[in-house]
Amino acid sequence: MNPEAIIPEAIIPEAIIKDALARKLTALSEFDSKRLLKAYGVAVTKEELVTAPADAVKAARLLGYPVVMKACGPGITHKTEKRLVEIGIIDDERVASAFAELTARAGGSCGILVQEMIAGRRELLLGMTRDPLYGPCVTFGLGGIFTEILDDVSCRVAPFGRADAEAMLDEIRGAAILGAVRGMAAVDRGALCDALCGLARLALEHDGIKEIDVNPVIISEGEGRPVAVDALVVLG
Repeated sequence: MNPEAIIPEAIIPEAIIKDALARKLTALSEFDSKRLLKAYGVAVTKEELVTAPADAVKAARLLGYPVVMKACGPGITHKTEKRLVEIGIIDDERVASAFAELTARAGGSCGILVQEMIAGRRELLLGMTRDPLYGPCVTFGLGGIFTEILDDVSCRVAPFGRADAEAMLDEIRGAAILGAVRGMAAVDRGALCDALCGLARLALEHDGIKEIDVNPVIISEGEGRPVAVDALVVLG
């Protein structure tokens, strides 16, 4: 099995959202959020959602160690603070024990996401909020755990074109981080522009989406490839 196929192509974006709204969910799970984002050109981690320890081990072997494991469900947010994430898992035995620990901490009513571990020192964020006056506003900036402290973002109201997406990259104070610095490859700006334009298109085509939070987007070491390692789509 090809690891590229670990996240299947999104069934139909409309079907993901319609199903969630029919179930009266207020947000998509991380897994479904990423499936939706991938359909709109956002690069996401390879991962598999499992419900049994044996399947978690199979997924980890397929992805290749080390892996990340997370509790995953529509109502699960702030996973790090709730100790629902385990990173740097390096063997089958630890996968099985992490499965049991995460399931217990989450109360048992969730799946477990087994995810490739992206190595990178630079973290960005992408997002969308639906303003009652202006409509969908797409944001780009420095991400990770210091997002609120750094408060370094640029914003555009959708719709916008590729030139606007390019401009957004240069408008943040920390724009130099996108270049080739300290032995790290320059960031793939084209992939970032694809993601920003994709978020704008997603918001315009699906007014049932209230907010999108893609944080962090890790820049993979050596390649400069931006990969969304966590995502949340809020409905409303």
